[in-house]
Amino acid sequence: MVYTAVIAMYVLLLFGVAISKSRRIKTQEDFMVAGRHVPVMMLVGTLVCTWIGSGSLFGGAGLAFRMGFSQLWMSAGAWVGIVVVYFLAHRVRRIAEYTVPDILEKRYNKWARVFGTLAVIIAYVSIAGYQFRGGGRLLNIITSGGVSPELGAMITCGVIILFTLLAGMVSIVSIDVFNGIVMIGSVVLAVPFALNAAGGWTGVAEAIPADHFAAFGSRNWIWAVGVFFPTFFLLLGESSIYQKFFSAESERAARRAVIGMIIGVVAIETLLCVVSVIGSAIHWTDPAFVDAAATSAAGALAHDAPTTETIILQVAFENLPVIMGALLLSGGVAIILSTGNTFLMVPATNLTRDIYQRFIKPDADDRAIILFQRVSIAVLGIVALLLATQFTTILAMAFTAYTMVGAGITPALLAAFLWRRTTTAGGVSSIVAGMGVTVLITIINWFNQRSHGEPFLETDYIIIPAATASLLALVIVSLLTAKPPPEKWEPFYSTAEPSTAT
Repeated sequence: MVYTAVIAMYVLLLFGVAISKSRRIKTQEDFMVAGRHVPVMMLVGTLVCTWIGSGSLFGGAGLAFRMGFSQLWMSAGAWVGIVVVYFLAHRVRRIAEYTVPDILEKRYNKWARVFGTLAVIIAYVSIAGYQFRGGGRLLNIITSGGVSPELGAMITCGVIILFTLLAGMVSIVSIDVFNGIVMIGSVVLAVPFALNAAGGWTGVAEAIPADHFAAFGSRNWIWAVGVFFPTFFLLLGESSIYQKFFSAESERAARRAVIGMIIGVVAIETLLCVVSVIGSAIHWTDPAFVDAAATSAAGALAHDAPTTETIILQVAFENLPVIMGALLLSGGVAIILSTGNTFLMVPATNLTRDIYQRFIKPDADDRAIILFQRVSIAVLGIVALLLATQFTTILAMAFTAYTMVGAGITPALLAAFLWRRTTTAGGVSSIVAGMGVTVLITIINWFNQRSHGEPFLETDYIIIPAATASLLALVIVSLLTAKPPPEKWEPFYSTAEPSTAT
């Protein structure tokens, strides 16, 4: 009851902030990019909250339970990606558009916008969907099964849709300040209490396999590559991050915010991994986490992947003092809400800006645009909830979504800023190839899972063929077609220093 009350109070506080901010929404620019007036510290908070989502809280945590500290290869892909983004942030802000497909059309053509929009919508609706699943699991745990995971997912979906509807990017940026503080504070304080519950590092080392402390766990470097590159490529093509750069008050603010982002993301993801590994030591032989059928067949202890994804919440609920447990669960709520808001906002912005405003009603006024986007948020939220039922684990859903963006958009997007020789045909071919391979493998996996009980290709490895196809299409088609005229690439290669003004 204490946990439910604390979380309800926290959500109501966030609702109060969002409602107060909703009164400021007057224009499309206000709703989509917060009026382009977001200062550095608020931008840092919302960038950190954008990245730390259920993929980390559940997917990454479950992987850390089963694989140990080698899970950090998955996190490290994003860390390296953030470093690369540092050198692009001010140039992105200088272009001052609204969405990544805006950039794709500016550099290539309208088809790049259309296919880019499709990739973003598919991927981001999937990511929003597993935030709902994560929220369902959280509500199931804190109510001791009183709320089923399915009903909990529906409740989470409704709450996130309402948050996002209220004030768009303004409400997201505003509540992310609170969410960021709760995230960092909860995981920092949780580590020593969880370690005490496990009997210290000696107790942890004795309870779990030695390979949990090895560089590649029980796998090899190929597996590490497979989990590194989805987050790396996703981060580099992450539409919500670019949209928040467009929200920055200046080019310099966008670039400085990236420094704070990498510090926050590295700290939180590392601590989440630590809590998960400690939790695995506490619950390694817990029947609730053990897959009895797989254990008896393999002759060694095996664990149920979906259950291991709840390890951080289980530690908070079962193994920490009540106050600390409530704080860590509130951190979980912060992670789910902040990411869910953003990943509904972005595809709705794409649908509004890149389809409705670009092709259907170019002369729409601000009121019509905001109304269309709010309807899109509600519709996409319901689609996301339905889509979330098609995957066994949050991690599988995460890797598929990451690959859709990472292979479908990132190569063409980076080439826009980094390779003058990229042609329109090369960019469009890259987007189509990356998306096509991802969708094809996902469909084959879906059928194979239902007919043979296992996927054709583990989701850990989808990025390898998909990104390879995308990069080959980009390079080969660009080299086989005529060089682009200077006006296509010059806006992306300004040599001016980042300004302090908008």
